[in-house]
Amino acid sequence: MKQIAKQAVLAALTSVAVTASLTVGATSAFAINEGTCSRTDFLQITIHRPGENSQMRCYANAGEADLISTNWWVTRISTGNNRVQWLGDGSWQPASGINKWTVMTWPNHPGGVSINKVRIL
Repeated sequence: MKQIAKQAVLAALTSVAVTASLTVGATSAFAINEGTCSRTDFLQITIHRPGENSQMRCYANAGEADLISTNWWVTRISTGNNRVQWLGDGSWQPASGINKWTVMTWPNHPGGVSINKVRIL
């Protein structure tokens, strides 16, 4: 009887340990993908860098995309079917994110609205 009780306790502790490790180890995946700009439900951003033409980039799925250069400025964000933030001037903006199906525009001038990353929430 004592052996059965030990096995039951060991099984219960093992179950708790496995459950705890799965809970702690499970993090949200950042699976953002850059794709073509053929769909309106994707995040679309229009960005500029000194001495270059504007670029439109489009993204799908939650996560963050690094725009590599720190010299980019943004003139247009169309969120599509996503809530979105951009990293500029050292902070994620806006704090609560931009709602789905929203288009924001800014004047096109160097040093305008800084953008280093985009995030789909």
